[in-house]
Amino acid sequence: MTAKPTSTPPTSLGHRERLRQRLELEPTAVADYEVLELLLGYGLTRKDTKPLAKELIQKFGSIRGALDARPEELLQVPGFGPGLLALWRVLGETRARYAAADLRQKEVLATPEAVARMAQARLGTSPHEECWLALVDRRNRLMAWERLRRGGIAEVSIYPRDVLEAALFRKASGIILVHNHPGGNPGPSQEDRLLTEELQRLAPRMGLRFLDHVIVTDGDCYSITQSQRI
Repeated sequence: MTAKPTSTPPTSLGHRERLRQRLELEPTAVADYEVLELLLGYGLTRKDTKPLAKELIQKFGSIRGALDARPEELLQVPGFGPGLLALWRVLGETRARYAAADLRQKEVLATPEAVARMAQARLGTSPHEECWLALVDRRNRLMAWERLRRGGIAEVSIYPRDVLEAALFRKASGIILVHNHPGGNPGPSQEDRLLTEELQRLAPRMGLRFLDHVIVTDGDCYSITQSQRI
């Protein structure tokens, strides 16, 4: 005899609907774990998600901690499986594109912080070092935001030729190089500084402006170009 799939108990369905109504009427009165509970309900439609929501808040400290947790950490939580991990990836990509949306509407990249906000949404919690390029026109408006290379846990190999070729291919005027430090320290290595100096020397020879090299973590950023002016 084939067992029938377990349905969500009527009491759980009623509880979830009451949560939705509370969120609509008075969102700030809904606890963090309850917001997470509702979110989990879109991935686990037939289960009571309150215990898992509380477990995630307890383990990661907050909604942000749960959303920013790495896949291997999430999968260690009982009840958090591949289906929810797929939902988390969609949420992460949505957040990254939301952060870049205004800049893709030709806003000016005027400060390292503007670049960092866009980069942190995509790279802040990445377990690997990644190098991205923000390519801008003559008015420093974003033309392209693209990954140049993905590396390992502790390093990513970046060559000046690859950076300059990408800018010339896109017919960009200016270059902002961005990479992340998964370890949480945004301070540049000696190799980071040498790469920056080499690009500052080579870019003008090719009619390009090398504007900055920004390093990001999940909560901080470092502008090598700004540090050179101090």
